[in-house]
Amino acid sequence: MPLNADGERGYGSVNAGSGAGLAGNLGRAETVPLLMPEPEPEPEPFRWKPLSKEELELIAGGPGWNKFRSRLVLLFWVCWLVMLGAAIAIIVQSPRPVAPQLHWWEKEVFYRLQPALLMDSEGRAVGGFEVMREKLPYLKSLGVGALILEGFFPKGISPSNLTEMSHSIGTMPQFQKLLTESHQKDMKILLDLCNLDVLNEQGPMNNTEGLSDSSGYIQYSLKFWLEQGVSGFGICDTDATYSEKILMKWRALLQEFSEVDNERILVVRETTDSFVMTNASSGGVNATLVELVTRPLLPPSAHPLSAVEVATAVEENLQTPRTQWPSWTVGGPVSPELQRIVMVLLMTLPGTPVVSDGEEVSPAQNTTVNATEISVQGEGKKWRSALSLFQSLSTTRAREEALLFGTFTFLPFNASSSSSPTPPLAYLRSWGCVHFLVLLNLGSEPHPLSPDWAPSLPEGGVFVTSTKMERLGAVSLETLNMLPQEAIVIKLFESGSFA
Repeated sequence: MPLNADGERGYGSVNAGSGAGLAGNLGRAETVPLLMPEPEPEPEPFRWKPLSKEELELIAGGPGWNKFRSRLVLLFWVCWLVMLGAAIAIIVQSPRPVAPQLHWWEKEVFYRLQPALLMDSEGRAVGGFEVMREKLPYLKSLGVGALILEGFFPKGISPSNLTEMSHSIGTMPQFQKLLTESHQKDMKILLDLCNLDVLNEQGPMNNTEGLSDSSGYIQYSLKFWLEQGVSGFGICDTDATYSEKILMKWRALLQEFSEVDNERILVVRETTDSFVMTNASSGGVNATLVELVTRPLLPPSAHPLSAVEVATAVEENLQTPRTQWPSWTVGGPVSPELQRIVMVLLMTLPGTPVVSDGEEVSPAQNTTVNATEISVQGEGKKWRSALSLFQSLSTTRAREEALLFGTFTFLPFNASSSSSPTPPLAYLRSWGCVHFLVLLNLGSEPHPLSPDWAPSLPEGGVFVTSTKMERLGAVSLETLNMLPQEAIVIKLFESGSFA
């Protein structure tokens, strides 16, 4: 067997082709890296992150930060001043009601009484100024600010003794003491001259005082009582002898004794429907020469007025357009069930309320009875409730501008929506954003408020008072149900506020 086996395929031989291929493979293997490199990460998008404490301390003291901070502070103050100026401009330019300066007779509650009919603490009808002095704290607690004394002069008095009072009610020293104590309690006292036909008589001749007739002597008498400290006088519209010439003299005399906090006034009580305030001396009274004209809310009647009659008279008075509201008295008699409703009317209508003795509470209000008598009579609860109602109304009127000089808006009900022959009555007293809603149900059936009755009114409010004295807390007009023969006073407010 030949040793040279280069040309042959055999054991241990290497194919050239194979060798060449191997060499090629080895050459290529040297150029390929053994470890594949990882791909480079893509750049992350920019994200803002707060500065660290070290970075902030490094930048805080730099000039760029100081400049930015000063501009930021300047921008804050500029914005604050702009907002303050805008607020002031809105407040100055926005219309707002201006509270009028009221005289004392426009703010007080007047009370007419006859001293001779007053009772003492034991219920005896002794009358007189001494009993009146005992009653002053009681009347003041009710909110009364002025007293008009009736029956002060004896009937049939002549001009020669108009400076004298009726002996049945007291003496001059007692009356002076009464005036002193009433002034201490900030209460006014006026003298009623109604039904005194004194101008048709001739008084004594006294050229020294310039009293050539009864008119001159009355001037002297009025001056006498003004010097004692009375705050004015009351006359009736039936006295046609009070001509404009006479009233001008009286007015000059009253102004002579008037003070800043105690102006002297003249009150005219209207007793007839034909009475007209005029500006000429044609039998009427010049409206510019008197301070108060009291008008009856209800017509005179020989019998207590029914609910329908009261509702008709009240609605007629409420719907009458007026430039100036008079002061009100009750006028005709009403049933006991409607007395409190009429009292709510007097105290919430525009004008000065004038209440007569016995109208604000039951006729037994002047007597002081013990607990046993109250329980036996069964009138103690009603008596105290009536006192509470009157006191609540007078207190609310004294502190609420809306009830003193606010606007008046009559809110009619749809009569077809009520089956009662006497549909409820309602009106609104408003001043600024404060509204008082007065609801009157004189009928004998309950009456719920319809949601679409007055859509412009706020939905909620709070009870101020009611004739039943049982209404307390917040109220929603949508769920309110008026009871029979009930009057309600509500202070309205917008949703979420307590104005």
